[in-house]
Amino acid sequence: MSAAHVTAYIGLGANLGDRLAALQGAVAALRAEHSVAAVVLSPLYETAPVGGPEGQGRYLNAAAKIDTTLKPMALLDVLQSIEAAHHRTREVRWGPRTLDLDILIYGEEVITSDRLILPHPRLQDRRFVLAPLADIAAGVAHPTLCWTIGELLEKLDPSDVGDISRVALEWPRRDDEL
Repeated sequence: MSAAHVTAYIGLGANLGDRLAALQGAVAALRAEHSVAAVVLSPLYETAPVGGPEGQGRYLNAAAKIDTTLKPMALLDVLQSIEAAHHRTREVRWGPRTLDLDILIYGEEVITSDRLILPHPRLQDRRFVLAPLADIAAGVAHPTLCWTIGELLEKLDPSDVGDISRVALEWPRRDDEL
C-alpha cells in the first residue's frame, strides 16, 4: 500500500548571494525528491527584510505547492538539508540568509513542537508570505483561522502594503514547464 499524498505549501526566500539561483536550486532539489510528486510555484516577489538586523539586502520570495508522502517532520528535515546545501547558517534570528524554506501549511495539520509549528505562526501577518501564497492557494483555508489565504491577504492593514513587488523574472512555475 502506498503512502497517501498530502498537499503542503512552502515559503521560499533568499537575500544573500545569487538569490534567484538559490531559489532555483531549492526548487530543483524539491522536484528531485522522490517523495514529492508535484511542484507548483508562485511568481517571484522582491521584498524588504522584516525584522532582524539593519542593513540586510532585499529578499526574493515565492511560494510552492507540493504533493508529498513525507510526514511534517520528515519534510522539515528535507527542507533544512536543502538549506544546508545552499550554505544556510542560523546565527541571527531573522538575519540574512542564502536560502530560507518554511512549511507554511501541511494539509490540515496543526502541530506545536520545539522544531515545528503548523500552520506557520506568522503567515497571516506577512504580506511577503501571503502575496505569493495567494497566487497559488487563494481559496485554501488556513487550518486554524478559518479564513482563506486570499481573505487573509485582503484583511492585512491596507495602509501597511509593505515593500513588496512582483519581479519580472521567468522561472518554470509548474513541472510541465521544465
